[in-house]
Amino acid sequence: MDAMENLLTRRSVRAYKPDMIPDEVLSKILEAGTYAATGMGRQSPIILAVTDKSTRDKLSKMNAAVMGSDSDPFYGAPVVLVVLADKSVGTYLYDGSLVMGNLMNAAHALGVSSCWIHRAKEEFESAEGKALLSSLGITGEYEGIGHCILGYAANGEPAPRPRKDGYVHWVK
Repeated sequence: MDAMENLLTRRSVRAYKPDMIPDEVLSKILEAGTYAATGMGRQSPIILAVTDKSTRDKLSKMNAAVMGSDSDPFYGAPVVLVVLADKSVGTYLYDGSLVMGNLMNAAHALGVSSCWIHRAKEEFESAEGKALLSSLGITGEYEGIGHCILGYAANGEPAPRPRKDGYVHWVK
């Protein structure tokens, strides 16, 4: 897919089929995430790639609790990529946000739908979130940036909303 077409046609999807993404496709999406620009090339983010259903469901419950809900905030998506970033790096929040963008755009280019789900910060500041990271051998001062949920759209992708007036202020 042409890069501009990809950027202009990607949409957030909020209903997924249960079908798992093949490992070779997921590996390409993850690789794209690792090539996101980072401040001074420090690569402060890490990506937690979750395809294990029980871990995915645990993250869903943790996220829903932050939201004060008992519904699935991941909309049935079978894959959750959690982007965390090292808080000791001054650009960590921006670095992690760029990783999220790369993941979503790469997914779209490969025919996979995505959506950015918030509340990762609160999840991984909790004792349960810290314990989960520790159990996976992840140590350090990481802040949750976001969840990139991935899967195949159950109902197609939504149409784009019109762009707002005044979005761009061009100074020539």
